[in-house]
Amino acid sequence: MSDNPRTVLVTGATGYIGGRLVPRLLEAGHTVKVLVRTPAKIAGVPWLDDVEVVQSSLDDGDALREALDGVDVLYYLVHSMAAGAGFEATEKAMAGTAARAAADAGVGRIVYLGGLHPANAELSTHMRSREAVGKVFLDSPVDAIVFQAGVVIGSGSASFEMIRHLSETLPVMPAPSWVRNKIEAIAVRDVLHYLVGAAALEGPINRTFDIGSRQVLSYAGMMQEYAAEAGLPGAGSLRFRFPRPNSPDCGLRW
Repeated sequence: MSDNPRTVLVTGATGYIGGRLVPRLLEAGHTVKVLVRTPAKIAGVPWLDDVEVVQSSLDDGDALREALDGVDVLYYLVHSMAAGAGFEATEKAMAGTAARAAADAGVGRIVYLGGLHPANAELSTHMRSREAVGKVFLDSPVDAIVFQAGVVIGSGSASFEMIRHLSETLPVMPAPSWVRNKIEAIAVRDVLHYLVGAAALEGPINRTFDIGSRQVLSYAGMMQEYAAEAGLPGAGSLRFRFPRPNSPDCGLRW
């Protein structure tokens, strides 16, 4: 139980991290509100009767300000990549709306989970958007904690399930250049530990925190580690073959 219980509002409670964070916040003694666009998506969760459900969207500033009334900490755990083209602008605009609503409502802190990335490097559209959202919160009048995490290891995590799927079901497949990219994994339970702890930290803080395992691998290395850990047949002989320059031939073979 927390020595400093807070009232928190969780956005993204229907998502992978948010849905696992809510019960842990309750266990820590915090009062929890969740903001969801479609309440039916959480109809079967065991913690439903222990939270206040607010039906709204993050682009409705007035409704968000009302939902944030009396809230100490806003957890911002949403990403709008499903919006398709222009999602970067959509994400930044939604973050701006949330930051202004939090400031108007007197919220003490915003907690955001972004992506781990190297400094001064060219980022993908996805990572660039997460960095921009974090900056919106850090530049707002409200104290912000921006966690930056790489691949989250846990059943149901989109990035982990991709690694699992490729390792288990595709003994022969193209090996695109991105499997050489360096990544740092972190267990979902550790992500949740940091998120829960952020609610009770004394402030102001207003900074980023890189969170991870301190073990840097390539995606290829991560797949090899998973194959070995899962005891997949032929895991020890997993090899990646990359094409020569200007050659279309590439493959992954056990």
